[in-house]
Amino acid sequence: MNTTTETVFVVDDDLSVREALSSLIRSVGYQVHTFASAVDFLQQPRPACVSCLVLDVRMPGLSGLDLQAEFARSGEPIPIIFITGHGDIPMAVRAIKAGAVEFLAKPFRDDDLLAAIRNALAQDRASRSEAAELGELRSRYATLTGREREVIVFMVRGMLNKQAAAELGVSEMTVKVHRHNIMQKMKVRSLPDLVRMMERVNAR
Repeated sequence: MNTTTETVFVVDDDLSVREALSSLIRSVGYQVHTFASAVDFLQQPRPACVSCLVLDVRMPGLSGLDLQAEFARSGEPIPIIFITGHGDIPMAVRAIKAGAVEFLAKPFRDDDLLAAIRNALAQDRASRSEAAELGELRSRYATLTGREREVIVFMVRGMLNKQAAAELGVSEMTVKVHRHNIMQKMKVRSLPDLVRMMERVNAR
């Protein structure tokens, strides 16, 4: 599979639907991979690229909603656009509450599906960017020594150097040196930036 092109996965047990959707989605420049069942999709390794899933609700075996729940349990989310010819309001509400981007009843307009796909891919792009940034912040934090991690707690609390020194039983100059090293390792220029950074690191 192409690991750089934005990809749309289509899971529908109707061959004619898969072919029609594949043709439509390819026409606007996206990579497309189709599957006849949710099980087939789960057995295929997903490429590490921006992607979304166009998913039929009712299928033999594992349903679309079952597959959505499986992704929630696995911790490997993917933006989902549900399509169905047998949908109802409670079903749509359930899907949207569980995080679906869109719920489209067949027959739907091509433009509506393409708009939903653009939205879903934008969500995945933003999510991947956020995850990459958070990973970088955590990598920086991992370079801190044990003492520096102690000092950073006092920094984000807004405590003075002499207060931190008294708590840790070290000199104020030692705390100043640790603060300097922390700012360099975390690659920040101001204390407010460090506080915001640590909020993100500790939020998950």
